[in-house]
Amino acid sequence: MIERLISLSLRNRGLVLLIATGLFVWGVFSVRASKIDAIPDLSENQVIVFTEWAGRGPQIIEDQVTYPLVTNLQGLAQVRAVRAASMFGMSFVYVIFEDDTDVYWARERVLERLNYAQRLLPAGLTPTLGPDGTGVGHVLWYVLKAPKLDLGEQRALQDWYVKFGLQTVPGVSEVASFGGFQPEYQVTVDPTKLTYYNVSLPEVLAAVRSNNNEAGGRKFEQAGVGYIIKTSGYIQDVATLENVPVRTRANGVPLRLADLGTVQMTGESRLGIFDHNGQGEAVGGIVVMRYGENADEVITRVKAKMKEVAKGLPAGVSFDIVYDRSGLIEESVTNIQHTLLEEMAVVSVVVLVFLFHWRSALSILLQIPITIATSFILLNAFDISSNIMSLTGIALAIGVIVDNGIVMAENAYRNLALYQAAEESGTLPSGPQTPTT
Repeated sequence: MIERLISLSLRNRGLVLLIATGLFVWGVFSVRASKIDAIPDLSENQVIVFTEWAGRGPQIIEDQVTYPLVTNLQGLAQVRAVRAASMFGMSFVYVIFEDDTDVYWARERVLERLNYAQRLLPAGLTPTLGPDGTGVGHVLWYVLKAPKLDLGEQRALQDWYVKFGLQTVPGVSEVASFGGFQPEYQVTVDPTKLTYYNVSLPEVLAAVRSNNNEAGGRKFEQAGVGYIIKTSGYIQDVATLENVPVRTRANGVPLRLADLGTVQMTGESRLGIFDHNGQGEAVGGIVVMRYGENADEVITRVKAKMKEVAKGLPAGVSFDIVYDRSGLIEESVTNIQHTLLEEMAVVSVVVLVFLFHWRSALSILLQIPITIATSFILLNAFDISSNIMSLTGIALAIGVIVDNGIVMAENAYRNLALYQAAEESGTLPSGPQTPTT
């Protein structure tokens, strides 16, 4: 089979050159279109289900949230395993699918099952899906440099302006905020006053809930003009919340929320802080790349978007990038490129020294760029990114690439030498003979 293939190639040299040129051109375009990353994505094909139930302990979370979700998610198609973790106030369920399962198909199946499983959970709990990213999707971290703003103002700026701007970048799955204080209205009731006025805590909660909404009226026309009636009761400041009536006493005087406790604007309770280089607390975000995206291109687009977002920041506020994978990507790719060039040069010298014939050496050396370019066609076909592992494999294979060419060239020289020696000595058999390789 191999002899027939070699013979066919020798008889159709033009066709072989045309195929080699086509593969090389195709490979060059594949190199440009190849996904570039520093490390290979070996994470599992998983969908994360997150449920928050504030104030509950891990055992309650495990019994009433995690267990019902795990038992109902185990029967999904193409599911390999279901893992879970319960902690204070939070439940995480990891649904591991087969490697060849489309991630968005898997997310749809999980959502379908959650529609049923939610009925088994306590009232008011809504499980949510995690971002469509992988375990190595954290491509960029940043903090806000805002010396004139407190941590609460920085977190509000991050959550309500910066985050929304960066999430519109193509390829970004999520921008997760961290650090600072999330502002909230906090009502601290006095148990003694509740007992004195004979008011229960559910009454206080119902009063706050009913006075923090908007009620719609009807439409009426007057003098040919239509008017829409509505009442706006959203809480705008602390004073409005203090004046919320909880109950009307016998003398007609309302019992206000301020009469039962204190109302203040404060930050949400935190389980930890974020410190930046030992210089104090900081506020920032984590850019999570979408599944299957090109990390280098996503980081470039995020940095360009940061420049646009920075124009709307308050005076004195700027971005400080604390982790940027693009530097590692560029250094890794550059290092492998230099290694490839060095190996090609060394192999060229070795081939020239051993064969001492530049035409034979050229035919062997042409295999290197063609083979490398063709390998990127296969990388793209199997959706493998150009990373340290894949590029190192190509570098290690350069010696193997030229081995067959050297062996074939030396075999041809040996057979030609034997043919010429036999021809000179007159021992060549009669009839037309051609040296075999």
